[in-house]
Amino acid sequence: MSMFSKFHATKAGKGKTPAGPASTEDMLSVLNALPEAVIAIDSENRITYVNAAAESLFETGGSHMVGLPLSEFVPPDSPAVALLDQCRADHGRYSEHGVELDTPRTGPRTMTVQVAPVYDDARCVVLSMHEHSIAKKIGQQLSHRNVARSVTAMARLLAHEVKNPLSGIRGAAQLLEQNASEDDRTLTRLICDEADRIVALVDRMEAFSDKPQLLRQPVNIHQVLEHVRRVAENGFAKGIRIVEMYDPSLPPVLGDRDQLIQVFLNLVKNAAEAAPQDGGEIVISTNYQHGIRLAVGGGASNRQHVPLVVTVQDNGSGIPKELRQNLFDPFVTTKSSGSGLGLSLVAKIVDDHGGIIEFDCQPKKTIFRVMLPVA
Repeated sequence: MSMFSKFHATKAGKGKTPAGPASTEDMLSVLNALPEAVIAIDSENRITYVNAAAESLFETGGSHMVGLPLSEFVPPDSPAVALLDQCRADHGRYSEHGVELDTPRTGPRTMTVQVAPVYDDARCVVLSMHEHSIAKKIGQQLSHRNVARSVTAMARLLAHEVKNPLSGIRGAAQLLEQNASEDDRTLTRLICDEADRIVALVDRMEAFSDKPQLLRQPVNIHQVLEHVRRVAENGFAKGIRIVEMYDPSLPPVLGDRDQLIQVFLNLVKNAAEAAPQDGGEIVISTNYQHGIRLAVGGGASNRQHVPLVVTVQDNGSGIPKELRQNLFDPFVTTKSSGSGLGLSLVAKIVDDHGGIIEFDCQPKKTIFRVMLPVA
């Protein structure tokens, strides 16, 4: 008898007649709908069932996982295994927060682990794992949107409070240069050159305009990505393998084609610079993900669906931990010659489109995901 059949028989044996008892198929559907990874384990620590979230967590199909020992997926010295032993010892339910899970399949993750016996029978234990980063990811998304807005305010400030005085300083230096000695002309030219350099930086910041001029229309995202790939292969990504994994059934994006090109050019250029010279690889993929909504104002009517997901992945060394929290802030960069405005502009454009950008960094795998609304 399966654990699901046993559950059904146990409930029926208690003398209660439920209205419309659930079938095994219904129960499987419920378990597969849960966001937590659920794994059933027998007395020999072999896997007897996994739900869809567990398959996603370990990047392995359930048909392959069932029958294998849990140690194939969770290290034997993990606190999760210790909880299983404790559960079997006294038939109790236990949970532990902040459990670190770091395997080749999952990468480094922080989990809340819960264990419970099945129907007070310690021969079978249910292990559930819920990732902390889900809440953290929501906070990151809100942070990225706030960065986009704060950069807009900074651009406005720079344009009004910096650019205009610089024009006066440069003009005064030019007047002084007319009657200055050769030695003094060197200094006045330095003033003019530095003023020009700062004005050029301010001009770049003006890309973060307060009122974006978006030409919103249905855009084939694959045509945008194909254009980006051609530019990359003939320029900054020469010698790097670019892999495309596209879902051809995707509907068009509601967006500005030129600005979307700018977003993915920035992301692919960053990936190319991060990828190793020998064996460098960039993977660009698209897919449709149901159930993702973004609150764009108060009330349920102001939630925008952003189901179209574009992923840019590289096999570089990753993002330094000290930069990850503020990666989308202006002037944050790992490049010696970079301005640190590229990802800030990406966050601004994605926000203007009503979308979300997020990233995930694992050893030899850095992933940026852009989620956009469909037309």
